[in-house]
Amino acid sequence: MKLFAYTILFFLLAIAGMQSAHAQSESGVLGAWRSVNGADTSIMLITPGYFTVTVFNASGFQSTMGGTWEGASDNAATTTIEFNSADKSQVGKHPDATASFEGGQLVSSLGDQQTTWTRIDDGSGPMAGVWQITARESNGEMREMKRGARKTIKVLTGTRFQWAAINTETGEFFGTGGGTYTFENGVYTENIDFFSRDNSRVGASLSFKGSVEGSKWDHSGKSSKGDPIHEVWTKM
Repeated sequence: MKLFAYTILFFLLAIAGMQSAHAQSESGVLGAWRSVNGADTSIMLITPGYFTVTVFNASGFQSTMGGTWEGASDNAATTTIEFNSADKSQVGKHPDATASFEGGQLVSSLGDQQTTWTRIDDGSGPMAGVWQITARESNGEMREMKRGARKTIKVLTGTRFQWAAINTETGEFFGTGGGTYTFENGVYTENIDFFSRDNSRVGASLSFKGSVEGSKWDHSGKSSKGDPIHEVWTKM
């Protein structure tokens, strides 16, 4: 299925999660979901106000998209696409859709196309949400980063993460990566399942020193290239 179709399907899920008593008993649609179609694996992350959908397989990263969402009533809701690696013309569009819970799974429909999603986690945890880089160390000095259309975000559920570097005005997509994570005893560790810029990084684990105070996450260590990094991420 094309990634834009998945975007529309996402909003079916949001509506179903807000309107179904059964969904509410399972923490609604918040969290991480997986769908497998042949060789392709799709991962969908849904946090309050933001979502991503990514497709990858043994050959590597295929495509990703995501954006904001809010509200649901009378089977309608509002979403705004902030990035789509397969079709940047979709950035700024407002698709919608519907879905239902069946036997603990989400079944989304678009015309005669159905997708079944299996829950990975329920989205709970102290790090769950959307974070944006707001400061980075350069030449020994932390420098604030201006907020604007070009940004790098990281979406976390209870067990999974995805970062994306995007420009919401031009529709440009600069890169993404994601997988599973843990954050224990001041150590944040990422295990990479997909990486758009270099598939050879898949399977690697990266550990960083981390601390969170309020909405600020101090993050330091070495990048996937081995370069030292020190960043501050702010929860959106």
